[in-house]
Amino acid sequence: MGWLVGTRNGVFGQGGDHWLDGREITALVPDADGWWALADGREVVRFHGGAVEAIASIDEEVVRCLLPVAGGVLVGTANARLAFARPGSVEMLTSFDRAQGRDRWYTPWGGPPDTRSLSAAPDGAVFANVHVGGILRASDHLGAWEPTIDIDADVHQVLADPSRARHVVAATALGLAESLDGGDTWRFNTDGLHAPYARAVALDGEELFMSASVGPRSGRAAVYRRSPGEMAFAISTGGLPEWFSQNIDSHCLAAGGGTVVFGTEGRMFVSEDKGASWRDAGTRYPEITCVALAASEGAGP
Repeated sequence: MGWLVGTRNGVFGQGGDHWLDGREITALVPDADGWWALADGREVVRFHGGAVEAIASIDEEVVRCLLPVAGGVLVGTANARLAFARPGSVEMLTSFDRAQGRDRWYTPWGGPPDTRSLSAAPDGAVFANVHVGGILRASDHLGAWEPTIDIDADVHQVLADPSRARHVVAATALGLAESLDGGDTWRFNTDGLHAPYARAVALDGEELFMSASVGPRSGRAAVYRRSPGEMAFAISTGGLPEWFSQNIDSHCLAAGGGTVVFGTEGRMFVSEDKGASWRDAGTRYPEITCVALAASEGAGP
C-alpha cells in the first residue's frame, strides 16, 4: 500500500513528492482512479497522474470529510450540512437538513455542529457523523437520513466495514462504538484502553485500529489494535513513543493490505505488519490534517 499525507501546506507522498503546495488540505480520499482532496477549506479537487482538476467550490465552510459516490463526491460542511459536488455543480442536500433530531445537535463550546466524517457500506448505505449529533444513516447518498445512535455518545469518526456487510464502527468519547446490524443497535467497548476518549478508527480486514487519549485537549494519546476474535484492545508499541502529547485525530489513521499509518505532531508512523512493529517515516511535516492509503500502483497523484 502507498500513503499520502495531507497537511496545512499541501500533500506529501511517501517518496518525498509534494503537491498542492501552499494549500491547506482538510480531507484526502482515494478512489479507483485517483484522489479527491479538500483544499483551503472550500475547494473540491480531483487529481491523478500529476493533473489537478478543480471540481467545485462550496459556499459553506468545508470541514474535512469527503466520500466519493456515483457521479461525484459527498462533502461534509460546517453547520452540519452535506453537499453533493460534481464538476461545476454543487447541490446542498435538503434531505440531510431535514434529518430527525437536528434541533438537538450541538457543540460543547456553543458553536454550530459540523459534519465530521462520512463512510459508505458495501450495500450502498451511507453513514454521516455529526459532531455533536451522532451518526445518521441513509440507504443511498440521495436518500432520507435517520439517526442511529445517542447524540451524547460524542462521535468523532464513523467507518463502515468495506468487507463485512452491516458492520460499522465509530470512535467516540465513550470508546469504540460497534454495530453488527448496519447501525440499528450499538455496543460500546473500552476493554484494554487506558482512557475511553477516541478520535480515529481504521479497519484492515478483521483487524481494528483506534486512537485513544485522556480527552479533547489530548495528553497520553496512543494507538490501539484489536485482533480478530478478541474483545480487548492492545496498545501499539514496537517502535512508538510510550505516549503522544497530541491527539491522533480523526482521519489521521488509516489501514489496509497489512499496512497501517498515522500522523501526529508533524510525524508519520508506518507499520507494514498490521501494527506489530512501527517506524518513523523520517520526515517532519507541517501540521498533519489527514492521511490516506491506496494500492501502490495508484499511490501518487
